[in-house]
Amino acid sequence: MAERLSINQWAEEDRPREKMMLHGVSALSNAELLAILIGSGNTEDSAVELMRKVLADYHNNLAELGKASIDELCRFKGIGPAKAITILAASELGKRRKEEGAEERRVIVSSKDVYECFYPLMCDLPTEECWVLLLNQASKVIDRVKISAGGLSSTAVDVRCILREALLKRASSMVLCHNHPSGSIRPSKEDDLLTRQVSQAGECMNIRLVDHVILTDGAFYSYADEGRI
Repeated sequence: MAERLSINQWAEEDRPREKMMLHGVSALSNAELLAILIGSGNTEDSAVELMRKVLADYHNNLAELGKASIDELCRFKGIGPAKAITILAASELGKRRKEEGAEERRVIVSSKDVYECFYPLMCDLPTEECWVLLLNQASKVIDRVKISAGGLSSTAVDVRCILREALLKRASSMVLCHNHPSGSIRPSKEDDLLTRQVSQAGECMNIRLVDHVILTDGAFYSYADEGRI
């Protein structure tokens, strides 16, 4: 009889973790995904083989598996309470993800939208922070990224960092936003300079700066609304 190989002795493309790294998560079977979660099998079965047996007992149906109790899963050799809990927790996460559905991306059409997007993050900050809001062609939010954090009255912003984030996320346009802890929404000379620099740099990359919003607790200033972009 041929000696049984452990997962670590399998060809690399057959190991669940390595297979996932090489081919993506969709290439893995249910048993392989569950094997990654439990980590090990028993003296007779690898983790993948063990999970194949478990799934077979539940008609290869993940919904049925998710209804199992901890005690029921512990009947299988190699599965203790910790592994059983891991399996059921993963099942519950899958259920919750399905119930939540895909979150609709926020659409940015005005300076007020920008203000409402950043106000919860920045309204009470004691120091300045600068963020960039990255948008797709439909003006939907791809991501919001903190570029810098500084002192009471200013923060150093590297224009290259802003463009790097926009390029990496394949943004079509972007919005700058920073706070003024002082409570004044009046832009400084540094704010004006940053706006010009980012706008000019974005034009070179065909990424439009659509606005730069300065916010305080209860008010904001928009370069776009003032006709300055």
